[in-house]
Amino acid sequence: MIIPKQVIEAANRHSYPLLFATVSGAHLYGFPSRDSDWDVRGVHILPASQVVGLLPTEETITLTQDDDIELDLVTHDIRKFFTLLLRPNGYVLEQLMSPIVVKTSAEHAEVKALVPQIVTRHHAHHYLGFADNQWQILTKEEQPRVKPLLYAFRVLLTGIHLMRSGNVEANLLHLTEMYSIPLLAELIDLKLEGAEKQQLRPAMIGKAEQEFATLRERLTLEREQTSLPDAPAARGALNDLLVRVRLASVVSTV
Repeated sequence: MIIPKQVIEAANRHSYPLLFATVSGAHLYGFPSRDSDWDVRGVHILPASQVVGLLPTEETITLTQDDDIELDLVTHDIRKFFTLLLRPNGYVLEQLMSPIVVKTSAEHAEVKALVPQIVTRHHAHHYLGFADNQWQILTKEEQPRVKPLLYAFRVLLTGIHLMRSGNVEANLLHLTEMYSIPLLAELIDLKLEGAEKQQLRPAMIGKAEQEFATLRERLTLEREQTSLPDAPAARGALNDLLVRVRLASVVSTV
């Protein structure tokens, strides 16, 4: 995938050094429309002088722009990101492991190597909750759109695959091939050919409801049967890395 120069330039203009920046959203999930915006997520490193002082810190920084392309860049300070990563938070896990990389570092690779010690069975709760939220959005719409349905299916399949393998796969095209769900291939084609607010065909709604219930039940079962642990084991390693990165930021300013 070709990353637009505006996306790279926005990451390069960031106020602080970046541990990494990756592409998330529809481009990561494999079904961007022609007018989909670019969702970029990452980790910045605040200098030690800020995090030890009394003044408010910029734990989360958001940059949006809408010129040639629509861009949404959000980064968390490394400490906040590591805290989120140690919770069963699928969002940050997918951002960390996204194969569409805008900016990276040796420390980014270190954190990725720790993922087997971060993933737990409780990540299933994140994916079940997000799927239910997207389904509620869909059912409340007068003219149901393809997008929330694809998001619901995507997180259910990502969760199922995570429970089975311990690996993060957020691309719905890849997941559809792995799990052979014809309805999903049809929905993806409809989204790719249409616009961001592409509507569902009426005949699809009943099939979608049945498939959603099946996949949700499947994820619940996979959570019960998985060999993944109950708690992450990477807290000590992430703490050591955080201390090392902070100390390096002190040295670089001396």
